[in-house]
Amino acid sequence: MSACVQYPGPGCIVEFLEGNAVHLALVTEEGGGKVRLLLPNRRETRLGTSRLLPWAGPQLPGPLPGREEAVRLLEECRKRREALAAEVPVADLWEMAQGELAEAPAQWFAELSGSDPDVDSIAAHGRALLTCKSHFRFQPPVFQIFDAETVERRLHEQQEREEREALTVGGATFFRLLWDVACKKRPLPPPPDAEGHGGSPEWPAPEVARRLRKLLFDCMADPDNQEHETLWRMLTKGLPDVPHLPVQLLMAWGEVPPHYNFWFDRAGYEPGDQWWTAWADEVAACVRQSREMPLERCDLPFISIDSASTRDVDDAFYLEGTPDGGFLLTLALACPALSWPFGSPLDKAVLRRGTSIYLPEGNCHMLPETLGTNDFSLRAGEDRSAFCVRVAVDAEGNAAPCEVFTARVRLAANLTYQDAQAVLDARRTDAPLPDNPAATFAGELVLAHAFERARQAARIRDGAVVMDRPEPVIRLEGEGAQTIVHLEPGEVCPDSQSAVAEMMILASAAVADWAAARDLPLLHRTQDVVLPRDYAGVWTRPEDMTRVMRALAPSSLEVQARPHAALGLPRYAPVTSPLRRYPDLVNEAQIVHYLQHGVPRWTADALAELLVRLNAALEAAGQIQRFRPRYWKLLFFRQQGDKVWWPGVITEENDAFASVSLPDQGIFLRGKRRQFDERACPGTAVEVRIGRVNPLYNEIMLLEARTADCRPAPYEEMPS
Repeated sequence: MSACVQYPGPGCIVEFLEGNAVHLALVTEEGGGKVRLLLPNRRETRLGTSRLLPWAGPQLPGPLPGREEAVRLLEECRKRREALAAEVPVADLWEMAQGELAEAPAQWFAELSGSDPDVDSIAAHGRALLTCKSHFRFQPPVFQIFDAETVERRLHEQQEREEREALTVGGATFFRLLWDVACKKRPLPPPPDAEGHGGSPEWPAPEVARRLRKLLFDCMADPDNQEHETLWRMLTKGLPDVPHLPVQLLMAWGEVPPHYNFWFDRAGYEPGDQWWTAWADEVAACVRQSREMPLERCDLPFISIDSASTRDVDDAFYLEGTPDGGFLLTLALACPALSWPFGSPLDKAVLRRGTSIYLPEGNCHMLPETLGTNDFSLRAGEDRSAFCVRVAVDAEGNAAPCEVFTARVRLAANLTYQDAQAVLDARRTDAPLPDNPAATFAGELVLAHAFERARQAARIRDGAVVMDRPEPVIRLEGEGAQTIVHLEPGEVCPDSQSAVAEMMILASAAVADWAAARDLPLLHRTQDVVLPRDYAGVWTRPEDMTRVMRALAPSSLEVQARPHAALGLPRYAPVTSPLRRYPDLVNEAQIVHYLQHGVPRWTADALAELLVRLNAALEAAGQIQRFRPRYWKLLFFRQQGDKVWWPGVITEENDAFASVSLPDQGIFLRGKRRQFDERACPGTAVEVRIGRVNPLYNEIMLLEARTADCRPAPYEEMPS
């Protein structure tokens, strides 16, 4: 009864594969290439003989036993073979076989384990080899033996498959729980301890929870990641297909706080000021080299004007009048480029950030704060290395070619927009000067205001478009889920802010012209579109600004010097904010290197290659800067409820929709045209009611609109 049977007939015990499992049976009939089988569960089935595994036997002697006796024999045989299979040293067999031959039958492996194996031993080895799919592949009637490299790969795939199955089984239930916590305000049940004991049964095992957590963070940071697409689809089956689902699940889990800014994860931009500590030695060397740099002194009494909260002061100016009614402007710009370690790990980290980000909840600086707000910042009364731009402007606002140089400077004062505006307001009305630090520089501030008027007029003559659109200040009160949003009018300092803005625009335009005359490649901000001549001017009404903006394409950063339509300039190379923007740092470094060595640091091709990485970083950081303040504005509207009527102005309308600007809140809405009065047109003052606001999804709906009591004045274009 121990030998394998080559041609199984009635009374022979055989095995076959069904549903990826081995089944035992007794042959009761045979003929025509098929056999009728009795199974241990007393059922019968018919199979082709080709389906039988190649270790048939034993052959029972004599006539077929009765059904009950046959079932008993099958059950005993099954238990015996399962016990033997559990003892088969599969790994050892593979070690002995691999490299010796490519394939072998089950009997060969059974003989390798011991001499003269019986059919139960052969079947047990066959069963064991069938379960070890990482090392063997069954190709009837033999088993292929994988090499070591294939085994390692298949073991890795098997582990991933098992982990994925564990994730799918435990994760789908857990995700549904988190969704209920997020949307149905169900309390999150207690988790198990570190060993997996206690807690709610809805929680997955600790290792599964760890992998689910990583998966959620990965999908939050990169929702288009193809690596996790299949697993994510399986885990979220039955959940709504909504944007930012990973963020909601993580907040429900408590892994991220309420109102979490996931845009940082999307951009790979680390907030705070700890990201640079691994390169502290590079930072210290940068500061030391900057201080030791031999530079001529420029003893002009420069002043800076910034917001009261500004700590990274990167520009200052000294302005003189000329006998012909013109101006001589000397700008001092912070100069990290003199000692910046381009190509170093620190530089690569700063390049990935691309720009500083200013948010209601706090600022994130491009440079380490010790550099951007301390060692390189133009603090009054402290020596600083500076990149200087000197340019003469005539009484009509036309600029002459500029002079550029590096120098050691010491600012006379750091002023604020508010203080400078108070001085200008007093001078305009012949009122006594206010008691603030800006009063000492009243004469220069008045001159700066005259300079601003002349330069702006000159740019408008060249087609510039100026949008006068004050932004509200977003103030946050409280923390976490208790955060309350306040929208307040922004600081109105039109004269002092415009004066500084015109100086910065002039500096970047003058430097671009200077570089063009020397064939020195720079990074240029371009907006090469043709605007109607009557679009030039200063625009303040929302409907006018919308109309003009429709004609403007977004600006882009390029190596090629092309016009910037909105600024009214033939070329514009940003250089005035090297502490806050990487393109400015690159341009400053290019010019400084040219001044020192007479050749550019980067060729045009090298700048174009750099620009590929830089544009990606700036786009990612720009999403944070655009979407995060809007999130807080939408949360403000949701907190106010849907019963409030908000004043606005229609900016556009067509047969289907009308767009409304809410100037006080700095936000635009769109509603269906039938919600508005049939006579409503651009410039019509309206009041709107808002609801269904979801800040996370960036959703806000105009529920109702009505014409305001005060009708607007007839539509007129502002003169340029």
